[in-house]
Amino acid sequence: MNNLDLRETDNKIDEIKQIIHEKYPESDVSQIDKAYQLAVTAHGDQKRRSGEPYIIHPVEVAYILAQYKMDMETVIAALLHDVIEDTKYTYDDLVAEFNEGIAYMVESISKITRLNYQSKEESQAEYIRKMVLSMSNDIRIIIIKLVDRLHNMRTLEYMTTAKQREKSRETLDIYAPIANRLGIQSIKAELEDLAFQYLQPETYAALKEQVARKREKNQNYINETVKLISDKLKDSKITAKVYGREKNLMSIYRKMKKTDSTFDEIYDYYAIRIITENVSDCYSILGDVHMTWNVIPNRMKDYINVPKANGYQSLHTTVVGPNGTPLEIQIRTQEMHETNEFGVAAHWKYKEGRVSTKQKDKKFDEEISWLRQLIDWSNNFDSASEFLETMKMDFFNEEVYVYTPNGEVIELPNGSCPIDFAYRIHTDVGNSCIGAKVNDKIVPLNYTLQLGDIVTILTSKTARGPSRDWLNIVKSNHAKTKIKQFFKRAERQENIDRGREILDTEIRKLGSSYRELLKQQNLEKLAYSFNYQNLDDFYLNIGVSTLNTGTILKKLQLLFPEIFKKEDEELILTNPSKRKKTDILVSGIDNIQTHLAQCCKPIPGDNIIGVTTKANGISIHRSDCPNIKNIHNKDKLVDVKWNDTNYNKYQVGLYIETFTRQGSLLEILKPFYDLNIPIISSSSKTVNDNDIFTVDCEVKNLELLQQLVKEIYKVPEVLKVNRI
Repeated sequence: MNNLDLRETDNKIDEIKQIIHEKYPESDVSQIDKAYQLAVTAHGDQKRRSGEPYIIHPVEVAYILAQYKMDMETVIAALLHDVIEDTKYTYDDLVAEFNEGIAYMVESISKITRLNYQSKEESQAEYIRKMVLSMSNDIRIIIIKLVDRLHNMRTLEYMTTAKQREKSRETLDIYAPIANRLGIQSIKAELEDLAFQYLQPETYAALKEQVARKREKNQNYINETVKLISDKLKDSKITAKVYGREKNLMSIYRKMKKTDSTFDEIYDYYAIRIITENVSDCYSILGDVHMTWNVIPNRMKDYINVPKANGYQSLHTTVVGPNGTPLEIQIRTQEMHETNEFGVAAHWKYKEGRVSTKQKDKKFDEEISWLRQLIDWSNNFDSASEFLETMKMDFFNEEVYVYTPNGEVIELPNGSCPIDFAYRIHTDVGNSCIGAKVNDKIVPLNYTLQLGDIVTILTSKTARGPSRDWLNIVKSNHAKTKIKQFFKRAERQENIDRGREILDTEIRKLGSSYRELLKQQNLEKLAYSFNYQNLDDFYLNIGVSTLNTGTILKKLQLLFPEIFKKEDEELILTNPSKRKKTDILVSGIDNIQTHLAQCCKPIPGDNIIGVTTKANGISIHRSDCPNIKNIHNKDKLVDVKWNDTNYNKYQVGLYIETFTRQGSLLEILKPFYDLNIPIISSSSKTVNDNDIFTVDCEVKNLELLQQLVKEIYKVPEVLKVNRI
């Protein structure tokens, strides 16, 4: 590194020390020099993609954090934030040189960065989850990560186009929303605009030019409006600062997309902001504004009485301003303004004990209460990807704030209904919900909650759980996940019971001498042979037809040869006096006992083959039955054929998959009745938003079965029909 580079970073370090000394006069700013020298030594000749010395990056991150009035430990951790990851220095080295708090922050940032997963999606999801969890121990970690990303975005021009888009997409999806949730609006706005610039460069450039042109055109209007309001407040003897501000480009672009408007049709791309001394003055100013101009209905929001979850407080109103132009006005105190701009960074001093009042500590804790909830949620999802999706849907979207009957503020995604509210309170409340009151009036469960609503959930101990229709009503991903989990558990138990019954029936068909197979230890041995650690998982896979009963019976013979006696190759003759008419003719042999195999359930019209068995004559299989392929002794196979005359009806199972639609089962069953085909049993379940029907019926032959399948396929929702 040359002397010029060092002089530039040295000057930045001096500025950092001055800011820290002014904000925290008791701090030993020499520790900043110490951290800086260690970082310079550690990074040595490392370069950034721009060709600049690497040390410039951590110094810039530390400088931004100092401007946000973060404490000295945070600034030092920022100077060292890449040391453990990229250099020879270790956690223990930083503990020895500084303290455990600084070392912990640096190590946590390194752990978040060092993730190795097979897929990019999985890696990103786990990366975000680790960031969220790190906040539970020290929220300064995520603030450092945000500023680290901010400086990287400011210098993104040196990356490849593909990398620019990838980092910008991640910034827009994750980092900007986290900054917003932490209440750091200035970082949020800059991150959004930087990402916008690389994701849609042409749209960004055009919009930037349009804003600049309109700014010049409307500057006189803004100045006149600011003067008019200032004069009005002087007459009311209210001290306040009034100025105009533009919304950031990404916010303007979102508004254009949401309202399907051109830029010229957007009237609130700028707003008048009024900053005063106390809350009482805020409401007095609001009164003056409303007496001066006509109010646009439904555009007044009181975020002072009902703050956003990130601590944002302000009065918002939109009026018909001078010249009939709609004008948004924001009114807040100086303290609110600092909180809105710097978020939790503005209140970090409260956690550090620099302000002694319990009220201040309580306020800080309330502002990050959403974080505790998010951390609790992170442990309730099967995968990091599922957690990330819920975080995007429920925490990063526009929100509505409503109350519990006890006055607690609950934040929900915009458009939420009482069911979303119920599941946000507790899963059991959601599952037992039977109705809701909003502002003491009964409302339907699909009622759209509004800002400030007081919501009461009506529950019943005898409630049977949620309705599947709720999945089409709820807005929050959290509620959807909980409802799906309920049905997943219910379906799991149903399939476990079904699998247990299927296996029990198949074993009992073997005869009374095989009942020993039903003993607990024998069933557990059977389950383990299929690599299942418990019987429930084993039964579940039988119940959903993942495991074939023919395969299971073959495995039983291998596991318990002492129960299955040595096969008797001698064929069993049927007593002529007891002989029944049969549909099976055995080549070259008369009066042979036969039975239809349950593994493939052949019916007249199927190509069939016979297998000699112990004590049961000949087992009749379909020629394509998988169990036939497993017979090594081909001498056991005999030629068989169907009798020309059918005397019986034959049981067959059908697997039917459809798009989910209420009433589709009735349409599917209609062909059975039209063709006079008896239904023995039927069951249904939902998998991946499709309905699965299993129907056991009786048919005389393959021709009738094929006609049935053809009629079922005429139902529009049917995707697949397979013979089981």
